[in-house]
Amino acid sequence: MYLHYMSIHVQRKALKFLPDSKRVVARFFNNGDERTTLLIHRILQFSEEKVNEELSKTFSQFRGRHRDLKRILKQHCANFKGLFSHIGIDYHQLTENQKMLIGSYSTMEYAIESAALFNPSMIEDLDQTFLKEGEKRVIISFRAVGEGHLSSIVFRKGVIDKNNELHILNVKRHIDLPEIGIKKSYDKYRFVKKMEEMHISESYIREIMSPLPDKFDYDELKRSVNTLLHQNKLDENKREALNEMTWLVDSYYNLKFTDHSDISERVIFPNSPSEIRGIEDARFVRFTEDDGSDNIYATYTAYNGHTVIPKLLSTCDFKNFKIRPMHGNSAQNKNFALFPKKINGKYAMLARVDGMNNYIMFSDRITLWNDAIKLQEPKFAWDLTQIGNCGSPIYTDEGWLILTHGVGSMRRYCIGASLLDLDDPTKQIGRLAQPLLSPIEEEREGYVPNVVYSCGGLIHNKHLILPYAVSDYSSSYATVELSELISELKK
Repeated sequence: MYLHYMSIHVQRKALKFLPDSKRVVARFFNNGDERTTLLIHRILQFSEEKVNEELSKTFSQFRGRHRDLKRILKQHCANFKGLFSHIGIDYHQLTENQKMLIGSYSTMEYAIESAALFNPSMIEDLDQTFLKEGEKRVIISFRAVGEGHLSSIVFRKGVIDKNNELHILNVKRHIDLPEIGIKKSYDKYRFVKKMEEMHISESYIREIMSPLPDKFDYDELKRSVNTLLHQNKLDENKREALNEMTWLVDSYYNLKFTDHSDISERVIFPNSPSEIRGIEDARFVRFTEDDGSDNIYATYTAYNGHTVIPKLLSTCDFKNFKIRPMHGNSAQNKNFALFPKKINGKYAMLARVDGMNNYIMFSDRITLWNDAIKLQEPKFAWDLTQIGNCGSPIYTDEGWLILTHGVGSMRRYCIGASLLDLDDPTKQIGRLAQPLLSPIEEEREGYVPNVVYSCGGLIHNKHLILPYAVSDYSSSYATVELSELISELKK
């Protein structure tokens, strides 16, 4: 389907990415200490034959739905080692089947994308071998939403051919959760600065941080926080501040997926208290380092139900991931999008710092962002409520191509475009007066009506490849001839 905006031809493609309720992950489910204690005692009263019988029923019903159900159930039982010790039961004396049966009662299936599969971000794969002329291998990330509006990150891999048709590789059935590693050592000064940015009371910060050394470890801080949390007559403001300190330290972690899992089988689920209500709108970018090597970064919003933190994810293989919060007086709100290389020796970032305008920042450190510069503000009827980016800037010979989102009347979201100077991206060369992409009639219905949105596209065969979400429910993509777009932007 071709649509005409100004002299720009936008071709919507027929390919649709739809949520699939069959894609389930086996999550740990904690019934609470009291109920779990009763559950353990009940299972330990079972005879060996009864344990084997009930476990056999579980395996017959669920084995094919997960790659290694035995390992998962034993791991979920092992999460209660501390509880076993507390109630006077020797965990190591349990049989393997007893452990797995207890673990089965602490496991639940979660359909990671049963509600929505949207806000896609597309990057060029690091592996471009064994392709035909005019083809490009790509990786697409999506925001997947399941029960309770809980957001996670999932992936698809595909090839764009010479005609800009996207061919998605087979999506595998099993969903794997990674092994989680917690960062152990922290810098006191940086940690205090981040707490100040979160508007935690200075008196609370001083009380908990003063006893700690300049370099403290994870367990030291957790012990210090927990000691204060267990005080009697702890006022609610102080309790909330201490809880925020706890989830801040848990915001640093690493993820490791197994080698035998396919990229479509990996899900980055909320793994720390700072993102317990979801991981939102990851913007992936293939970043060229100073030495010419490439790395993959993604910025996303961590949400715990009342506070958002912009975070940075990095990987070189989509199997091992490093997660860090971002710092600085401008590390606020949402919509962080990293430029794909340094500009004049500094990292560069777009963000919607105040929730309404588009800003740009520069930094010597990829996680430290101060002194944001306002780049764009609402101007046209279709973006009069707010403007922000729709993914990382895209390099072209004519300037940095910036995809933007604009919110107009009736909370209608459209996608626009701007062009920034290559050497000084605080200078705007041009900005479309009309949307590049607006929700057409068949795209208006969904989880959130009247929305088209993207978290990043790329250039292929002299065309902009623009993946986009349809009303926060499904996703598709469109193509735009780059020369037409640049010409309109330079008018």
